[in-house]
Amino acid sequence: MKQVLVVDDSTVIRKVATRILESMRFQTSEAEDGRRALDMCHSAMPDAILLDWNMPVMDGFEFLKELRQMPGGNQPKVVFCTTENDVASIAKAMHAGADEYIMKPFDKEIVRSKFEEIGLLA
Repeated sequence: MKQVLVVDDSTVIRKVATRILESMRFQTSEAEDGRRALDMCHSAMPDAILLDWNMPVMDGFEFLKELRQMPGGNQPKVVFCTTENDVASIAKAMHAGADEYIMKPFDKEIVRSKFEEIGLLA
């Protein structure tokens, strides 16, 4: 079973995302900011990361830059989950190593579609 790390400072978003992902038969873990998520990745690298952009302590962009420099950090598929909808922000995320992005609010069908696009679902 594939492991997905949900990184968002909103407890509600983490719970909604976790419920969606578990219904799609993923194992999940949660982190409230990028620093905690990096610590978790050092312990066990997930198969995928659903990543918020705006967070305290360490935002999603800084997390992604550090993740991609870690040993094995190029392996997880990273899907940015954000309210940022301008082309420059999306391009910045993709250039930093994101595989895809999802706009908030999202639902199961959007998550399923994006995860299929990046090869996490058959």
